[in-house]
Amino acid sequence: MTFFFLFILIVAELVYFKIADRYNIIDKPNHRSSHSQITIRGGGIIFPVSLLLWFFLLGMQYPFFVAGVLMISAISFIDDLKDISRRVRMAVHVVAVSFAFYQLHLFTMPWWVTVTAYIMVIGTINAYNFMDGINGITGIYSLVLMGSLLWINQYRFRFIEDSMLIVLIISLVVFLFFNCRKTAVCFAGDVGSISIAFIACFLLIKLIIETSQPCYAFMLSVYGVDSISTILIRAVRKENIFEAHRMHLYQVLVNQHKQPHLVVSVLYGGVQIAINFFILCIIKKEAYFCFGFLIILLLFLYTCIRAYSEVFFRKKEN
Repeated sequence: MTFFFLFILIVAELVYFKIADRYNIIDKPNHRSSHSQITIRGGGIIFPVSLLLWFFLLGMQYPFFVAGVLMISAISFIDDLKDISRRVRMAVHVVAVSFAFYQLHLFTMPWWVTVTAYIMVIGTINAYNFMDGINGITGIYSLVLMGSLLWINQYRFRFIEDSMLIVLIISLVVFLFFNCRKTAVCFAGDVGSISIAFIACFLLIKLIIETSQPCYAFMLSVYGVDSISTILIRAVRKENIFEAHRMHLYQVLVNQHKQPHLVVSVLYGGVQIAINFFILCIIKKEAYFCFGFLIILLLFLYTCIRAYSEVFFRKKEN
């Protein structure tokens, strides 16, 4: 099965490159970009394609969730081609998330749980999209998450079919082959970052519901800390938090400190691996008070790096 899906997904990605080249589906760098060359956009379309293949070839399970993935991937791909109204995108996101929640039976829970879940999931999807700004970061970070979930599924608690996680991991490996380079062949695009974020949220919520362990949400804590902290900084500075920018820590490291894209991407993935290992140890020992310490430590490290970066850059300018 593994080699079959690997072959099919490589072919699918190469076919998409031909289509993208013919119809000029490219990413042109601008003053906010962290890259300098014209690159194929939308290579992350392989993520929803892999899920579709899994759905039709291995049992047609979770139909409402898959429908939600198709819906959110379609609007994201169209947005890669031309700008779509924020209201239209948001409406489609809400409907797609509703399909996933129906699949998870989330509407049977108290209303405040459902409302909180909507806010968290839609926020995570958009944060994931904003974090997709340098080579390798979306693929590596998502691979860390899917690998961690597969390990949990095989050795701790079975909450989903192994085959789904394996196929998603294969799609990430194929994507990284073309993206995780000094000069990327393709970028994930909105279709890639948003679809993999949607899938990640579904899997994490399913794991949390079935284990009654909300602590698993911290498996997205690196992205969470960077995204929330950046929003707060921009809000304090009275900037429009919905406009594109270059203020995330990974952007500061790449654009101001001139760190290689892949070094920063591996750093983000490596920190999340360490956190995931810590989470698994804590949950096994039921030492939940340590989660507060974990987040405080992460915020402290983030603040120190951020402060050092700004001081260093001011000195360089002077």
